[in-house]
Amino acid sequence: MVENGHHHHPPAAVAPPLPLGAARGPAYPPAEQLTTLNYCIHSNPSWPQTVLLGFQHYIVMLGSVVMIATRLVPRMGGNHNDKARVIQAVLFMSGLNTLLQTLIGSRLPTVMGPSFAYILSVLSIINDLADEDFSSGHQRFEHTMRAIQGALIISSFVNIIIGFSRAWGNFTKFFSPVVIVAYVCVVGLGLFGRGFPELGNCVVIGLPMLIFLVVFQQYMKRLHHRAHSILERFALLFCIALVWAFAALLTVAGAYNNVGETTKLSCRTDRSYLMESAPWVKLSYPFQWGTPIFRASHVFGMMGAALVSTVESTGTFYAASRFSGATPPPAHVISRSIGFQGIGQLLDGTFGSIVGNTASVENVGLLGLTHVGSRRVVQVSAGFMLFFSIFGKFGAFFASIPLPIFAAIYCVLYGLVAAVGVTFTQFTNNNSMRNIYILGSSLFLGISISQYFVMNTDYLLTGEGPVHSNGGWFNDILNTIFSSPPTVAMIVGTLLDNTLDPHDAHDDRGVPWWVPFQHRTGDSRNEEFYSFPLRINQYMPRRYL
Repeated sequence: MVENGHHHHPPAAVAPPLPLGAARGPAYPPAEQLTTLNYCIHSNPSWPQTVLLGFQHYIVMLGSVVMIATRLVPRMGGNHNDKARVIQAVLFMSGLNTLLQTLIGSRLPTVMGPSFAYILSVLSIINDLADEDFSSGHQRFEHTMRAIQGALIISSFVNIIIGFSRAWGNFTKFFSPVVIVAYVCVVGLGLFGRGFPELGNCVVIGLPMLIFLVVFQQYMKRLHHRAHSILERFALLFCIALVWAFAALLTVAGAYNNVGETTKLSCRTDRSYLMESAPWVKLSYPFQWGTPIFRASHVFGMMGAALVSTVESTGTFYAASRFSGATPPPAHVISRSIGFQGIGQLLDGTFGSIVGNTASVENVGLLGLTHVGSRRVVQVSAGFMLFFSIFGKFGAFFASIPLPIFAAIYCVLYGLVAAVGVTFTQFTNNNSMRNIYILGSSLFLGISISQYFVMNTDYLLTGEGPVHSNGGWFNDILNTIFSSPPTVAMIVGTLLDNTLDPHDAHDDRGVPWWVPFQHRTGDSRNEEFYSFPLRINQYMPRRYL
């Protein structure tokens, strides 16, 4: 018999196909703390580095101070001298409030700066006084400041009450990681208007700043191991100095002599007039603008802003806890931090700040950019705020940095805060359609609804928004609340997460991981991160703290 050349072999064994979604690479388990931080909340760099990092935090928060003063003071009839004094007052209170929060408030490394949430309420006060007669613009400015002081003082009790009564902390127990994701994301994403739109007012200096920051801080640090830590932590200062010098050179060379007034204000380094106007030495003191004026319509409008600042600060605290290597702040810590924020607002009104305070989102982003979450660094930055608020000429020098430079920085820092919110998804079921629905709705509506209110609010003339009933104070409250992306995202997320099968989706929501951190003794690290320094806890009533 002749073989025909065809060999019959048994079929080769074939490995069963991997199920859809099976891991084909390394899997990363959830991590409660970021592993790439160089310094966490209670570890500190060397003193020279601490001082430089603290100065960097001061520079970053300065942008918001100048933006708010530049936007509001001229509307109030104030001149360049008034603007310089307002900036000094805001800096002084920012330093004081930062020390208050880092010592006995949240204990997180968060800078407390001026809040944009109060702008609508302040504009309402300005418009309310527009028909009154004054002998000079300066008199109108001082009268308006006194009205703002009165509204800030009374409305501060909203935060004091909901904070020290623990009402706000108890409310945060309705949060879950699903809510926190959208909440913290929108804290960063909702500030997009202060990023590239502001940068676009002077692309010539704003765009180079953005490009240099990315290149120096992310790429050049990888060229040599010795340059890595220096550029990672201080590239921001190098870039500011470089682009600021470039802007000064363009100003001196006459590059902006034949451009529009808006371009001049944004690009030139001599258009702030702060160096000429700021006093050499000036200490802020209580009621420096005169006796506060109290009007019910002003107070009710400001209460809405106080609630919004509470929501925005809370979301920022959660982001700061991630970037500083701490556990999420427990409910009692959130309560006391909001209570002390209310005390800070009371002091804002007393010392004559133009708006209330809130946790600075950009400075929390700086924690992530530098990989340094040290509490001491932020406390040192508070020292710089206090120093430059007293010695006005020195503070005015740095306050004259063109705003597009700050806007370029915010493009990176706000993005980091938004991204750290995404990291909370690791503690939830990412494949749950319920969670996906809640996240999508919260993210989109948080940005979309607030954008509708912002687009339909006349910030230049009347200050009126989409809600315009006969009650001006009612309009101010609702327009302020729904103009805040984090507030809308928090409302939508909390409502949906606690009404769409909350019990059946208990594990999918990440509640088993989240709950221990919400109680004082739920996790042993809570005491480590959030206890008071020295023996302060022995002298403060535990019930309220």
